[in-house]
Amino acid sequence: MKIRANFLPVGLTFALLPSLVQAQNLFLSDSLGGGIYEFTPGGTQSTFASGLNSPTGLAFDTAGKLYEADHSGNIYEFTPGGTRSTFASGLLNPSSLAFDSAGNLFVTSIAWGSVYEFTPGGTQSTFATFSLSSGPSALAFDSAGNLFVSCFASGNIYKLTPGGTQSTFASGLSKPFGLAFDGAGSLFEADLDSGSIYEFTPDGTKSTFASGLLDPWGLAFDSAGNLFEADAGSGDIYEFAPDGTRTTFASGLSHPADLVFQPVPETSTWALLGMGAFVLLGCHRWKTNHSIVRFGCAGFLPSRREFFFVPSLEPAVETTDSLRAHLPHIIPPETPSRSTAAD
Repeated sequence: MKIRANFLPVGLTFALLPSLVQAQNLFLSDSLGGGIYEFTPGGTQSTFASGLNSPTGLAFDTAGKLYEADHSGNIYEFTPGGTRSTFASGLLNPSSLAFDSAGNLFVTSIAWGSVYEFTPGGTQSTFATFSLSSGPSALAFDSAGNLFVSCFASGNIYKLTPGGTQSTFASGLSKPFGLAFDGAGSLFEADLDSGSIYEFTPDGTKSTFASGLLDPWGLAFDSAGNLFEADAGSGDIYEFAPDGTRTTFASGLSHPADLVFQPVPETSTWALLGMGAFVLLGCHRWKTNHSIVRFGCAGFLPSRREFFFVPSLEPAVETTDSLRAHLPHIIPPETPSRSTAAD
């Protein structure tokens, strides 16, 4: 991949960095309403798509396209502008969607007790199978690439390694549905029959995060660490602060099902890198489902007295050495590295 660095005036460089951070809109599938709704951070609602057949699972890919699991047996793909096309068809009760870091789409089929994997080109394979009565209902990837599957009929949450090795992560739950990971790696689960949201630490220790809900369904975290819950029974979307404080984000929905936030850049600041060769002032990472989508950097070259802005790098570019490999005209190969970049 060829990378071109743009050299910019000081003021423009610093103006560009904050502008990369976009508003993070929330997308919701309403299974009875047959639509997908979009909410601004302030709660303003608009219709993103309509005329669907009991839409449930939602997921964004790395290009910002939204995918939807439809009761018709199709998986629809929507461009950011809302144009719809069919990505896959012939499935039986697809319910939940999740992308891995390589861009493969994973889909649960409640009726067949299976989890299917689709390559970006649409090639389908079976990733995991459960008993027909287990009812795999929701998916979530952790930061290590392990896939977690909730099965509402069996009351279990299963963990599957990237190679497909399966183990039981939690059991004895009451119709587990939605799953979501927070930034610390804890797994949150929407427990339908108990009306609770449970939190599991990485080692599986369980605690109650929230209770008194009415058919909690989908879960999603925003970039600030607030948890959003689709309360199917009440028709509300609730927002939970990290300390568990609950507020109503939206109401009056028919049957809110799944939630997903559009991918937005995360900002991190790095220190001096490389023996005076350049100062890396800031970097932005776009994340979707725990995978880095794009990676852009800005910095200062003392030798040229210029600022530079690199709009996009490969997902794996996270160290001084790999930056040097991609930007040899900025960091000469013979320049020694004094430290590596850290998240």
